[in-house]
Amino acid sequence: MIPDWLQALRDLFGGFAWPWMWLAFPLPWLAAWLLPARSSGSAALKVPYGNKLDGIAGAGVRGYRMRVRWLAWLAWFLLCFGAARPQELSEAVAPPQSGRDLMLAVDLSGSMNEPDMELGAEVVDRLTAAKAVLADFLDRRVGDRVGLLVFGQRAYAMTPLTLDRDSVREQLRDSVVGLAGQETAIGDAIGLAVKRLHAQPEGQRVLILLTDGVNTAGLLDPVKAAEVAAQQGIRIHTIAFGGRGGDMSLFGFRLPVPGGDDEIDEATLQQIAKLTGGRFFRAGDTEELAGIYGELDRIEPVRQEGQKVRPRIERYWWPLAGAMLAALLALALPGRRA
Repeated sequence: MIPDWLQALRDLFGGFAWPWMWLAFPLPWLAAWLLPARSSGSAALKVPYGNKLDGIAGAGVRGYRMRVRWLAWLAWFLLCFGAARPQELSEAVAPPQSGRDLMLAVDLSGSMNEPDMELGAEVVDRLTAAKAVLADFLDRRVGDRVGLLVFGQRAYAMTPLTLDRDSVREQLRDSVVGLAGQETAIGDAIGLAVKRLHAQPEGQRVLILLTDGVNTAGLLDPVKAAEVAAQQGIRIHTIAFGGRGGDMSLFGFRLPVPGGDDEIDEATLQQIAKLTGGRFFRAGDTEELAGIYGELDRIEPVRQEGQKVRPRIERYWWPLAGAMLAALLALALPGRRA
């Protein structure tokens, strides 16, 4: 059981950054012991009452020298104390840390060039709208490791999982429709994400897949790829993105329009999310897409409490100030010229 006074001392000075500086403490004593003694010489004038004078003066000088010696040792001790850099342990804090390995999969097939989205006061294509929303989403993922892959006829990894969100944002900004082909390989995109996430330490592995089409290319079936993802502990959130159809009709019959629901395989995307424990979302415009990524922020939180640590605060200036005070007291003592 540690005594209270010792625990208080340990809390006040939790340790020394440079404890080896204490090796300098015996140097003055070693120097006095090794160097030859200085001779005082003989008296210039001898008088009969000289012994009495020597006794009176010697007592004062010896007292002064003793006080100076103690102050000098105190100053030297404090200098060594400060040179060793004493550090105080502050209150324990739990810094936030990320538990997410987050992969973004963005569809770059030809249909993402459809200009049916409003962004501010302008009408833009789907990819431009998705980039704007994703950029804002990345700004809120401080501390997460984020990767980016794009897919069309094939799937390609643009950035590995990284804490450098600026690199992910730049690669996303430079992506263009048709970069990976005009068709849509959803299964291959999931398979590539599984390969990238599987190589990472176990934790919260998440894939967010955004598409506006149907799987029309690639080697892997999307559902089979989702089953593999589920086995690897990867959760997939799927987002069906595109304008909603069904607003146009002729003699009471619904007409399919570009960007309508008929062009998105919602059933497969729902099945992928269900198999992996994720969620399916439907976004018909930019506002709904922004709301979806806001919801993903809630269900896939970035920050969680990490291991508690006690930061060290430098306190070397306390003993240095004490050493200066001891030196000033030695200079100010009466009898210095005796």
